[in-house]
Amino acid sequence: MSKTAIIYTPKYLDHKAGHGHPESPKRLKWIMKELHNSGLIESRKCTLIEPEQAKIEDLELVHESDYIHLVKKVSEHGGGLLDLGDTVASAKSFETALFAVGGAINAVDLVMERKFENAFALVRPPGHHAGPYYAMGFCLFNNIAIAATHLLKNFGLDRILILDVDTHHGNGTQEIFYETDKVLYVSLHHDPRGFPGTGFADEVGDNRGLGYTVNIPFPFRIGDQIYLEAVDQIVLPIVHQYKPQFMLVSAGFDGHYSDPVGELSLSTFCYVETFKKILASASQLCDGKIVAVLEGGYSQQFLGSIAAAVIAKMSGMPYTVQDMQLTATPRLRKRAEEILNEVKNIRSSFWNLKS
Repeated sequence: MSKTAIIYTPKYLDHKAGHGHPESPKRLKWIMKELHNSGLIESRKCTLIEPEQAKIEDLELVHESDYIHLVKKVSEHGGGLLDLGDTVASAKSFETALFAVGGAINAVDLVMERKFENAFALVRPPGHHAGPYYAMGFCLFNNIAIAATHLLKNFGLDRILILDVDTHHGNGTQEIFYETDKVLYVSLHHDPRGFPGTGFADEVGDNRGLGYTVNIPFPFRIGDQIYLEAVDQIVLPIVHQYKPQFMLVSAGFDGHYSDPVGELSLSTFCYVETFKKILASASQLCDGKIVAVLEGGYSQQFLGSIAAAVIAKMSGMPYTVQDMQLTATPRLRKRAEEILNEVKNIRSSFWNLKS
């Protein structure tokens, strides 16, 4: 069988956020062009899958009915602004968002049914900023949170990892699972004080979810080395202690140094290495069951190659990419180490971490 399912439909191009908006249909065009040019889609290791449309009851797994109705109504009336910033619905956005949610659900179903070892859902609009009753940060419905809740409800799982590697904190995902131990939410992101205002180290969950929210807020422009140290020293030890039955990745690639929105100064190599590590953990802990769902990533030059490199790693296919790596200044590295130590100290109340 093919190893990796790639979930995609041209319908994802129908969501239009407006001229000049970074969350553009061009994002998926760049990715699909590179997947074709590299031969990944045509390989026997990858299979392109057309998603089904989600049902309203799927959205209601995490979203309030009134909010769902609002998005539908705004789209039916030709579109409009859904928040106080730059989250926009166009005439076809509601329908497109149903396919985005459906793509995430289809991806986890295919992996749970062992039709594929893993899957990457190339969906838009993205989702991790969307909360139960609000749109935010270009996101309408929380695709990955709905997929996780679908796994809990329909497959009887009770330990799911959501690893969020988007450069912005997934405030919506955190809020949805903040009081449960059935989902471990781990996010690596840049300083959240400007946006979205959540994702600080001391946000650790509440009630049954105490300890099951892990935030690693980096200073700006840290580069690969510090990021991968955090993965090795904090993320992987916690994941291995949690022993998830399924892994989900909020795959935002806007931390790349060329991205016009992100501020982490990462390279393609960093994303590939992060996926290499989490794929190895998935193989050890949950029989390789892992699904990535596209979030951010707005670099015309590199988005296609980053996504292709990650999918190649998931499918076991060769893929060569040329990129450079940036290094943090000594002052920045010192500040980043202070933050990592703070995160470790806070998490040591819940997990066994070496100082």
